[in-house]
Amino acid sequence: MAHTSTPRERRVTKAVIPAAGLGTRFLPASKATPKEMLPVVDKPAIQYVVEEAVAADLTDVLLVTGRNKRALEDHFDRNYELEELLSRRGDLERLEKVRASSQLAMVHYVRQGDPKGLGHAVLCAEPHVGDQPFAVLLGDDLIDPRDPLLPRMMDVQKRYGGSVVALMEVDPEQIHLYGCAAVKPVAGEGDDVVQVTGLVEKPPPGQAPSTFAVIGRYVLSPAIFPALARTRADPRGEIQLTDALCELAQRHDDGGPVHGVVFTGRRYDTGDRDAYLRATVQLACERADIGPGFRAWLKEFSAELG
Repeated sequence: MAHTSTPRERRVTKAVIPAAGLGTRFLPASKATPKEMLPVVDKPAIQYVVEEAVAADLTDVLLVTGRNKRALEDHFDRNYELEELLSRRGDLERLEKVRASSQLAMVHYVRQGDPKGLGHAVLCAEPHVGDQPFAVLLGDDLIDPRDPLLPRMMDVQKRYGGSVVALMEVDPEQIHLYGCAAVKPVAGEGDDVVQVTGLVEKPPPGQAPSTFAVIGRYVLSPAIFPALARTRADPRGEIQLTDALCELAQRHDDGGPVHGVVFTGRRYDTGDRDAYLRATVQLACERADIGPGFRAWLKEFSAELG
């Protein structure tokens, strides 16, 4: 597919959410239930991500799925029997919650097929996305709606074209766990916008070019597709999105540039069991309906632990 449009002349209208991973960190819970459907308080993690896309006016959402992910499609579809039951009971509050997920967005699906990594998952979105910039949201990162990140990234992409990645400063001792960006300042911009000059996926300890970690939000130029098609698989057989973005960052044609938005807001990590439990507790404490009682119990429980 040819990519000839000028990115900054096109508006971002589509969101891609990769959801084909096996979720092995959550076994045995993820054996039959997709990890994206594990509840964070009382909503599956994937719904928070779709809601974030919709809040940024991206109502065309593509989920890149794999085997055993049928529950994702069911969640964003109507459940007439359940809706009828709740309606007969007059349980309008729960009825509204059930309907909300099916009314959020126009949700589409494509199967990744082979587990060849994040870059390959994004490449699977090419027929749906076409020749326009698009957003990618990873389900392991939940961004607090009070600290909107995507709209800022879309604004930067509109001004400069190319692609935009979300960055977060992390402890130097933790940077080897992330993709890491080499950056330089952008004249006339605030501290939250930088130009990315290179990217390294999980650099060896002591060899990271900065303490700026790439987190799970991207606004990508369609030039990412041919770059991904050229990207060689790593030793694990995976095509890394970081490698393709690094190529674009170091080119000086219409495929670039790559900018970064440095995020300092509230982010909840659900990528492993420990982080998932912390995110659930944090979000439960924030809730107006259950937060006060839950916080009181948590204080008592913490005191008992000493």
